[in-house]
Amino acid sequence: MADPRVDRFAKLLIEYSTRIQPGDRVLIEALTPAEPLVRALYERILEVGGHPHLNLKFPSLDATLVRLGNDEQLDYLPPFRKMAYDEFESRIFIASKSNTKDMQGVDLGRFTRRRKALSPILEAQLRRGAAGEFRWLSTLFPTEAYAQDAEMSLVEYEDFVYKACYVDDPDVDPVAYWESFKSEQQRIIDALSGRERVELRGPNCELSLSVKGRTFMNACGDANMPDGEVFTGPVEDSVEGWVKFTYPAIWQGRYADGVELRFSEGRVVEAKAEVNEDFLLEMLDADKGSRYLGEFAIGTNFAIQRFTRQILFDEKIGGTFHIAVGAGYPETGSKNKSAIHWDMICDIREDSEIVMDGDVIYKNGSFQL
Repeated sequence: MADPRVDRFAKLLIEYSTRIQPGDRVLIEALTPAEPLVRALYERILEVGGHPHLNLKFPSLDATLVRLGNDEQLDYLPPFRKMAYDEFESRIFIASKSNTKDMQGVDLGRFTRRRKALSPILEAQLRRGAAGEFRWLSTLFPTEAYAQDAEMSLVEYEDFVYKACYVDDPDVDPVAYWESFKSEQQRIIDALSGRERVELRGPNCELSLSVKGRTFMNACGDANMPDGEVFTGPVEDSVEGWVKFTYPAIWQGRYADGVELRFSEGRVVEAKAEVNEDFLLEMLDADKGSRYLGEFAIGTNFAIQRFTRQILFDEKIGGTFHIAVGAGYPETGSKNKSAIHWDMICDIREDSEIVMDGDVIYKNGSFQL
């Protein structure tokens, strides 16, 4: 029996998140476990007059390429995918793995080489997205693998996903909900506008950074679904201090736990991890931009209150902040470029505060605005 929440989900993604218009070319990127959502999206795009294009793959093929590909194959940039990112009006990426550990054990050098080869696609996404030319969206279809990572049954995880997106209740219009959410977050954005110095204080952080001349963005479901954060790009050489992240830092199925970073003049000058420190250091040395921050953000989705090992959800946890080493979003004013964008999350719901230009604007998980 078809899950009616999938149809409501597809409606939300097409009518609100990507706002597909007649004639829009839309790339749908997914793995085969996401077939129910892919079908629903395909139908919705046709209904509104768009042109759906599928980049549908079997699970674990990317890991197979990293393991078995020769240098030429690892360096190969898929021409159709690059063309779509350069020319299409929209892209919908659906995380849909049936095995989230498929990259475990692959050679780190080969993994990094493949990420660098694909960096022009990320650059096009960020550049055209910032210019308003490319409406890109990342979301997730619940699978057994994600449920296991979150230590839930599949049924429980499905409920969690659809609730976080506000498509679980047939009596609630999810488009209207996210429009209201957008308006409330804009009030916060307006209160932060024009401020310069940020200080984060708590048991796991003593960090300062500048956002002078930078723009805070309203993450309200038009690039991620679920969503819920306000974010900006720190001035690249401004970050000072240290932070110890309270959750594992996960990247492409690999992770480092107990990560602690120390910054000086914007750069990570000391990094350690209790688990998989070698992986952390390898990623931080990926390129010249990977030891600088591309993002500072505060999570605002209080329907997400548990760690699931999926950054799409975890970075939105209400009462947390996250920073990302690597590429920044040009629309924030960030100038940092890198082949990676690695989000790392810190809980600030107890004995913590964020001070901006001397004013406490956030305390113990709540804005004071």
